[in-house]
Amino acid sequence: MAFFSKLKERLFKSSSKLDEGLEAIVEDGGEPETPPRPEPEPETPTPPRPEPEPPVIPSQPNETPPPTPVEQPIERPQEVPQPPPEAIATPAPMEIPDDLPAAAPRAGFLGRLLGRGEERVITRRALDDDMLESLEELLITADMGVETAMRVTANMAEGRMGKRLSAREIKESLAHEITRIMEPVARPMPIYAKRPQVVLVVGVNGSGKTTTIGKLASQFKAAGKSVVIAAGDTFRAAAVEQLQIWGERAGVPVLTAPEGSDPASLAYDAMTKAEADGADLLMIDTAGRLQNRADLMEELSKIVRVIRKKDPDAPHNTLLVLDATTGQNALSQVEIFQKLADVSGLVMTKLDGTARGGVLVALADKFGLPIHAIGVGEQIDDLAPFDPEEFAAALTGLDVQ
Repeated sequence: MAFFSKLKERLFKSSSKLDEGLEAIVEDGGEPETPPRPEPEPETPTPPRPEPEPPVIPSQPNETPPPTPVEQPIERPQEVPQPPPEAIATPAPMEIPDDLPAAAPRAGFLGRLLGRGEERVITRRALDDDMLESLEELLITADMGVETAMRVTANMAEGRMGKRLSAREIKESLAHEITRIMEPVARPMPIYAKRPQVVLVVGVNGSGKTTTIGKLASQFKAAGKSVVIAAGDTFRAAAVEQLQIWGERAGVPVLTAPEGSDPASLAYDAMTKAEADGADLLMIDTAGRLQNRADLMEELSKIVRVIRKKDPDAPHNTLLVLDATTGQNALSQVEIFQKLADVSGLVMTKLDGTARGGVLVALADKFGLPIHAIGVGEQIDDLAPFDPEEFAAALTGLDVQ
């Protein structure tokens, strides 16, 4: 629940929030309704409490009977003379002004308990074609994509056309549809018996690969796994330094190579080192690359080929780290990286910097790749396993009980 609160608080920063859009759609063309006041339940009379019977004290044998009390004369009190009836003054009746205001209705908790508080007005709107079109446009602006938005609104309309719905009911229906799409892909990264299990982390520039590796390594280390990190981004000194800082925090060794070295050679050496040390996990960072740069993508393919010379089944996990702020561009990234590196799972970062988290729904609907984790910040606890119900509630503005 702590991560859900953080997710809901940070998921949207701009004014184009999905929940506010849903409220506006219902307000536009809706009519306010006052819910009927519930009838008070009849009071059940409390049965009288029975009088306790006096205790029975058994008599003891050879017990001497108590002495008979001696009657004492009763003294009568002296009579006090009473004044005559004419001397007793009768108080004048209280005058109530006619313009006295009526008593205010009972407010607060007790007033709500008695049904006398303020009546809440709920706006409802009939679900028709115009409303569905507005919902579809809103989901598209949230980066859910045209196909996914049409599918979601069609499912929401099934069995509800013509019914008058409130904004909360719309949110609940939308959250249900999002959860239904996301549940099949919400799976943690699998851990295999193979040692070392090679985890290759890929993504475009600035997607958050290095930070994600550091957080995952720290979490796996805390779970009792021995982890080794290979700083495969040999072209960016800042990435190596960042991984070394995370390695110091988590107590995880970080293998590096001179700047400009061949990253495929480093990956091969790291596998040899991790195998000799008996490590459970080897996490290999890679340089950020644009999906439209053929030379950089070929370099990634080379890393995969070299790794498989050492272990034909490696990499056992290929995580694609996606930046939520890229919107629909994330779809093309998945397509290209999946062809070159056989992506096995996704991690979505920077959900705290966008109002368009619906792209994660589009990815799940189109590719069906496992979503292992999502991030909403720079701290280690800002990366958490993906929970579809919590994500759907935060995306639509619902409260999780």
